[in-house]
Amino acid sequence: NVGGHNEMTNIDVVRQICAILDELRPNHPNNISKYEELITYVKDRPGHDKRYAIDAAKIDRELGWTPDEDFASGIRKTVEWYLDNPQWWRAVLDGSYTLSRQGVNKNEGR
Repeated sequence: NVGGHNEMTNIDVVRQICAILDELRPNHPNNISKYEELITYVKDRPGHDKRYAIDAAKIDRELGWTPDEDFASGIRKTVEWYLDNPQWWRAVLDGSYTLSRQGVNKNEGR
């Protein structure tokens, strides 16, 4: 695993996704004014992670590698991809997804 110098709590990640959705899909469902209103808090289960963090210092120090994306730009691109590809996530939800790779040209590399 490679870190990206971005440590935040799970709820902060969810709030950031909601803020992106507020911007990209301003017509909110169910008479809400912000997607954050859809967050439902549940009781933590034993061993439930409250945050995720990976120390990227070693790869930076030893290889000089730093990520091209920060968390904000990467999560935005991820949300945009899901919004632009409803056929993929609908297939996942209805059980018809066949584990095929997305965005790969079948003639690539030939």
